[in-house]
Amino acid sequence: MIKKPEMILIDVDGTLVDSVPDLAYCVDEMMKRLGRPVHGEAKVRDWVGNGVERLVRRALIGQLNGEPNEADFEKAYPIFLELYAENTSLRSVLYPGIREGLDYLKGQGYRLGCVTNKAAQFTLPLLKDLGVHDDFEIIIAGDTLPKKKPDPMPLLHAAENLGVDPTAALMVGDSQSDVKAARAASFQIVCMSYGYNHGEDIRNYNPDAVIDSLTEIQGILENAA
Repeated sequence: MIKKPEMILIDVDGTLVDSVPDLAYCVDEMMKRLGRPVHGEAKVRDWVGNGVERLVRRALIGQLNGEPNEADFEKAYPIFLELYAENTSLRSVLYPGIREGLDYLKGQGYRLGCVTNKAAQFTLPLLKDLGVHDDFEIIIAGDTLPKKKPDPMPLLHAAENLGVDPTAALMVGDSQSDVKAARAASFQIVCMSYGYNHGEDIRNYNPDAVIDSLTEIQGILENAA
Protein backbone atom coordinates (compact mmCIF):
# COMPACT_ATOMS: atom_id res chain seq x y z
CA MET A 1 0.00 0.00 0.00
CA ILE A 2 1.45 3.36 -0.98
CA LYS A 3 1.56 6.08 1.64
CA LYS A 4 0.58 9.58 0.50
CA PRO A 5 3.84 11.43 -0.29
CA GLU A 6 4.73 15.07 0.30
CA MET A 7 7.20 15.15 -2.59
CA ILE A 8 7.39 13.28 -5.90
CA LEU A 9 10.61 12.99 -7.90
CA ILE A 10 10.35 11.99 -11.56
CA ASP A 11 13.02 10.50 -13.84
CA VAL A 12 13.48 11.84 -17.41
CA ASP A 13 14.55 9.26 -20.01
CA GLY A 14 12.04 6.44 -20.29
CA THR A 15 9.69 8.04 -17.76
CA LEU A 16 8.83 11.59 -18.87
CA VAL A 17 10.49 11.57 -22.27
CA ASP A 18 11.04 9.06 -25.05
CA SER A 19 14.51 10.32 -25.92
CA VAL A 20 15.67 7.22 -27.79
CA PRO A 21 14.94 8.60 -31.30
CA ASP A 22 17.50 11.40 -30.72
CA LEU A 23 19.98 9.15 -28.90
CA ALA A 24 19.79 6.50 -31.62
CA TYR A 25 20.27 9.10 -34.35
CA CYS A 26 23.41 10.38 -32.57
CA VAL A 27 24.78 6.88 -31.95
CA ASP A 28 24.37 5.92 -35.60
CA GLU A 29 25.84 9.20 -36.89
CA MET A 30 28.80 8.70 -34.53
CA MET A 31 29.30 5.15 -35.82
CA LYS A 32 29.21 6.42 -39.42
CA ARG A 33 31.86 9.04 -38.65
CA LEU A 34 34.01 6.30 -37.11
CA GLY A 35 33.55 4.19 -40.25
CA ARG A 36 31.62 1.50 -38.38
CA PRO A 37 28.26 -0.17 -39.00
CA VAL A 38 25.21 1.53 -37.46
CA HIS A 39 23.09 -0.14 -34.75
CA GLY A 40 19.53 1.14 -35.26
CA GLU A 41 16.95 2.35 -32.76
CA ALA A 42 15.86 -1.04 -31.37
CA LYS A 43 19.34 -1.87 -30.06
CA VAL A 44 19.94 1.60 -28.66
CA ARG A 45 16.63 1.35 -26.78
CA ASP A 46 18.11 -1.51 -24.72
CA TRP A 47 21.33 0.40 -23.99
CA VAL A 48 20.09 3.74 -22.61
CA GLY A 49 19.46 4.63 -18.97
CA ASN A 50 22.91 5.05 -17.42
CA GLY A 51 24.03 8.32 -18.98
CA VAL A 52 25.56 9.06 -22.39
CA GLU A 53 29.11 7.98 -21.54
CA ARG A 54 27.87 4.46 -20.80
CA LEU A 55 25.74 4.56 -23.98
CA VAL A 56 28.77 5.43 -26.12
CA ARG A 57 30.78 2.60 -24.55
CA ARG A 58 27.97 0.14 -25.26
CA ALA A 59 27.65 1.36 -28.85
CA LEU A 60 31.38 0.82 -29.46
CA ILE A 61 31.23 -2.83 -28.35
CA GLY A 62 27.68 -3.46 -29.60
CA GLN A 63 26.44 -4.87 -26.30
CA LEU A 64 25.21 -3.95 -22.82
CA ASN A 65 28.15 -5.13 -20.73
CA GLY A 66 31.87 -4.82 -21.24
CA GLU A 67 34.35 -2.07 -22.07
CA PRO A 68 35.62 -0.76 -25.40
CA ASN A 69 39.22 0.07 -26.18
CA GLU A 70 39.85 3.34 -24.29
CA ALA A 71 41.44 5.03 -27.30
CA ASP A 72 38.31 4.26 -29.33
CA PHE A 73 36.17 5.76 -26.59
CA GLU A 74 38.32 8.91 -26.37
CA LYS A 75 37.80 9.39 -30.10
CA ALA A 76 34.07 8.58 -30.13
CA TYR A 77 32.81 10.41 -27.04
CA PRO A 78 33.47 14.00 -28.24
CA ILE A 79 31.77 13.16 -31.55
CA PHE A 80 28.69 11.94 -29.70
CA LEU A 81 28.60 14.99 -27.40
CA GLU A 82 28.79 17.34 -30.37
CA LEU A 83 25.97 15.48 -32.15
CA TYR A 84 23.76 15.25 -29.07
CA ALA A 85 24.18 18.95 -28.25
CA GLU A 86 22.54 19.68 -31.63
CA ASN A 87 19.99 16.84 -31.40
CA THR A 88 18.84 16.85 -27.78
CA SER A 89 15.15 17.30 -28.47
CA LEU A 90 14.58 17.30 -32.23
CA ARG A 91 12.99 13.83 -32.22
CA SER A 92 12.24 13.31 -28.52
CA VAL A 93 8.66 13.51 -27.22
CA LEU A 94 6.79 13.44 -23.94
CA TYR A 95 5.11 10.09 -23.38
CA PRO A 96 1.30 10.10 -23.62
CA GLY A 97 -0.30 11.21 -20.35
CA ILE A 98 2.73 13.10 -18.99
CA ARG A 99 1.28 16.60 -19.38
CA GLU A 100 -2.05 15.54 -17.84
CA GLY A 101 -0.29 13.67 -15.04
CA LEU A 102 1.91 16.64 -14.14
CA ASP A 103 -1.09 18.98 -14.21
CA TYR A 104 -2.95 16.67 -11.82
CA LEU A 105 0.00 16.45 -9.40
CA LYS A 106 0.51 20.22 -9.40
CA GLY A 107 -3.22 20.80 -8.97
CA GLN A 108 -3.16 18.57 -5.89
CA GLY A 109 -0.29 20.56 -4.42
CA TYR A 110 2.42 17.89 -4.61
CA ARG A 111 5.97 19.21 -4.60
CA LEU A 112 7.69 17.99 -7.75
CA GLY A 113 11.33 17.41 -8.54
CA CYS A 114 13.22 15.84 -11.43
CA VAL A 115 16.14 13.44 -10.96
CA THR A 116 18.02 12.07 -13.97
CA ASN A 117 21.40 10.59 -14.86
CA LYS A 118 21.49 12.74 -17.99
CA ALA A 119 24.00 15.61 -17.79
CA ALA A 120 22.61 19.09 -17.08
CA GLN A 121 23.78 20.46 -20.47
CA PHE A 122 21.28 18.09 -22.13
CA THR A 123 18.63 17.79 -19.41
CA LEU A 124 17.74 21.48 -19.07
CA PRO A 125 17.31 22.25 -22.81
CA LEU A 126 15.33 19.02 -23.28
CA LEU A 127 12.90 19.82 -20.44
CA LYS A 128 12.54 23.42 -21.66
CA ASP A 129 11.98 22.39 -25.29
CA LEU A 130 9.28 19.91 -24.24
CA GLY A 131 7.59 22.44 -21.96
CA VAL A 132 8.02 20.73 -18.58
CA HIS A 133 11.06 22.49 -17.10
CA ASP A 134 8.96 24.89 -15.00
CA ASP A 135 6.87 22.08 -13.49
CA PHE A 136 9.73 21.15 -11.14
CA GLU A 137 10.94 22.91 -7.99
CA ILE A 138 14.30 21.15 -8.21
CA ILE A 139 16.12 19.47 -11.10
CA ILE A 140 19.05 17.18 -10.32
CA ALA A 141 21.03 16.03 -13.34
CA GLY A 142 23.66 13.31 -13.63
CA ASP A 143 26.50 15.75 -13.01
CA THR A 144 24.87 17.91 -10.31
CA LEU A 145 26.37 15.82 -7.49
CA PRO A 146 29.39 13.51 -7.08
CA LYS A 147 27.15 10.43 -7.42
CA LYS A 148 24.11 9.54 -9.51
CA LYS A 149 21.44 6.82 -9.48
CA PRO A 150 21.47 3.97 -8.45
CA ASP A 151 23.24 5.75 -5.60
CA PRO A 152 20.64 7.35 -3.27
CA MET A 153 22.54 10.67 -3.10
CA PRO A 154 20.44 12.60 -5.70
CA LEU A 155 17.16 11.53 -4.06
CA LEU A 156 18.35 12.36 -0.56
CA HIS A 157 19.69 15.71 -1.80
CA ALA A 158 16.29 16.60 -3.26
CA ALA A 159 14.50 15.60 -0.05
CA GLU A 160 16.86 17.67 2.07
CA ASN A 161 16.62 20.62 -0.31
CA LEU A 162 12.81 20.65 -0.16
CA GLY A 163 12.72 19.84 3.56
CA VAL A 164 10.90 16.53 3.13
CA ASP A 165 11.60 13.35 5.07
CA PRO A 166 12.73 10.61 2.63
CA THR A 167 10.07 8.26 4.00
CA ALA A 168 7.46 10.84 2.91
CA ALA A 169 8.77 10.92 -0.67
CA LEU A 170 7.98 9.00 -3.85
CA MET A 171 10.14 8.33 -6.89
CA VAL A 172 8.59 7.76 -10.32
CA GLY A 173 10.99 5.98 -12.67
CA ASP A 174 11.35 3.20 -15.19
CA SER A 175 14.53 1.27 -14.47
CA GLN A 176 16.28 -0.92 -11.93
CA SER A 177 18.57 2.04 -11.27
CA ASP A 178 15.51 4.04 -10.09
CA VAL A 179 14.28 1.18 -7.89
CA LYS A 180 17.72 0.67 -6.30
CA ALA A 181 18.15 4.40 -5.64
CA ALA A 182 14.66 4.69 -4.15
CA ARG A 183 15.09 1.67 -1.87
CA ALA A 184 18.50 2.91 -0.68
CA ALA A 185 17.01 6.35 0.05
CA SER A 186 13.89 4.95 1.83
CA PHE A 187 11.64 6.40 -0.87
CA GLN A 188 8.56 4.69 -2.25
CA ILE A 189 8.88 3.82 -5.93
CA VAL A 190 6.36 3.66 -8.78
CA CYS A 191 7.62 2.52 -12.19
CA MET A 192 6.44 2.98 -15.74
CA SER A 193 5.79 -0.21 -17.68
CA TYR A 194 7.08 1.31 -20.92
CA GLY A 195 10.52 2.64 -19.99
CA TYR A 196 14.14 1.72 -20.62
CA ASN A 197 15.22 -1.21 -18.47
CA HIS A 198 17.61 -2.95 -20.86
CA GLY A 199 14.82 -5.15 -22.21
CA GLU A 200 13.86 -6.53 -18.79
CA ASP A 201 10.41 -6.34 -17.19
CA ILE A 202 10.63 -3.74 -14.41
CA ARG A 203 8.30 -5.90 -12.29
CA ASN A 204 11.29 -8.21 -11.71
CA TYR A 205 12.66 -5.48 -9.40
CA ASN A 206 9.53 -5.24 -7.25
CA PRO A 207 8.63 -1.54 -7.31
CA ASP A 208 5.67 -0.57 -5.11
CA ALA A 209 3.48 -0.17 -8.21
CA VAL A 210 3.74 -0.28 -12.01
CA ILE A 211 1.66 2.03 -14.20
CA ASP A 212 1.19 2.38 -17.96
CA SER A 213 0.70 6.18 -17.95
CA LEU A 214 1.41 9.00 -15.49
CA THR A 215 -2.34 9.68 -15.46
CA GLU A 216 -2.72 6.41 -13.49
CA ILE A 217 -0.86 7.95 -10.56
CA GLN A 218 -4.11 9.71 -9.67
CA GLY A 219 -5.75 6.40 -8.72
CA ILE A 220 -2.72 5.33 -6.70
CA LEU A 221 -2.55 8.58 -4.74
CA GLU A 222 -6.29 8.76 -4.14
CA ASN A 223 -6.13 5.27 -2.61
CA ALA A 224 -2.96 6.05 -0.63
CA ALA A 225 -3.00 5.72 3.13
